[in-house]
Amino acid sequence: MSDSTTAEAPAEPPAPAAEPAEDKPNFMRLFGRYLTEANSVMVTIYSLLLAFLIGAILLIVSDEYTRSTFSYLFARPQDAWYASRDLIVESYTALFEGAILNFNTLESYQAGQAEFGNLLRPLSETLTYATPLIFTGLAVGLAFRAGLFNIGAQGQLIFGMMGALIVGFSLDLPIWLHLPLAVIAGGIAGGLFGAIPGVLKASTGAHEVISSIMLNNIAALFLVWALGTTFLHSTVKSDLVSKPVDDTAILPTLLSSLNPSLRVNLALVIGIAAAVFTWWLLSKSTFGFRIRAVGFNEHAAATAGMRIGSTYTTTMAAAGALAGLGGAALALGVSSGGITTNTALDYGFSGITVALLGRANPGGIVASALLFGALKAGALSAQPDVPVDISTLLQATIVLFIAAPALVKAILHLRTPRGGLVTLEAKGW
Repeated sequence: MSDSTTAEAPAEPPAPAAEPAEDKPNFMRLFGRYLTEANSVMVTIYSLLLAFLIGAILLIVSDEYTRSTFSYLFARPQDAWYASRDLIVESYTALFEGAILNFNTLESYQAGQAEFGNLLRPLSETLTYATPLIFTGLAVGLAFRAGLFNIGAQGQLIFGMMGALIVGFSLDLPIWLHLPLAVIAGGIAGGLFGAIPGVLKASTGAHEVISSIMLNNIAALFLVWALGTTFLHSTVKSDLVSKPVDDTAILPTLLSSLNPSLRVNLALVIGIAAAVFTWWLLSKSTFGFRIRAVGFNEHAAATAGMRIGSTYTTTMAAAGALAGLGGAALALGVSSGGITTNTALDYGFSGITVALLGRANPGGIVASALLFGALKAGALSAQPDVPVDISTLLQATIVLFIAAPALVKAILHLRTPRGGLVTLEAKGW
């Protein structure tokens, strides 16, 4: 009998050693690091919060009754706490109701005692005040991207307002032609006035801040003189007011079918379209590339063959045209019955704060314009319960923190982001 050999089963290969689990990023940890970092987004958010905190402190200090409760703070601290809390809540609630939604009106609407259009009145006022700020914010922001500080948006707005006004009452045309021509005239007038600082900088080296701020005074005084001439002065009023524009040159309101008192008009749509166009111009066009290159490093741009002087001139002209469109929005919209020396208010100067808060980004500028429009509408609506100056105070404080990110970083002990703190700078100082 032959020996039978039994084949041994091959040994199984050893199991591979368990690989260490990859370190997956912890979302909460990354988010926490982002919150404690002085990046542009968080600096903007913290600037808003700090501004409202300082506004709350000044509300307490300025209110006589609340201030009196601190005289016996250690005897009854709850009085000071409740008085301060109630004052802050009531004041900021009044701002919200005047800018976004009035809760009393909402209750009346739910009870069938108010129309839906009444609910939209605070929001309509916010959008009305925000519309010129969109244009002037874009005017300042566009110049920033070229390293220029366009502080002359106020004068450009005034000239745009006069250009639109003149075309608005002096021509007899159908609405489909008259209204666009009046709007374009405002943009052209503002653009020509805005080009002056650019030409001076390109030809003589004159700093745009000095020349543009002087041009603001020239524009304001020119408006006073022009309103006194027989060509612009109203034929039915004795005070310093212009002629009204024709009905065919008035910007149509957007929500008048819901309530005739809702003032927001087509200028808001034009402003958003201008923001979209500005974004395209900066990010997709050759001209925008030249603007950004000159703003980043004018010497490198000159070495690459770019004409720095012409870029300054065309950028300031484009910025002036944007501000001029804001003036057209005033002349053909809320002030279509005639402009005065107070029509322009401080929209041009407020455009600087809007551009700073929006980081010279068109989308951010629209958002910050809506915020400042809400502050203005809310403050005006909340009188006399809330001082009207609280809106200006909040805007100024926001700008202080936005313009000094190192201050926000120091107050809140934030970490320095990779690449350092991001600030907006104008060259040539």
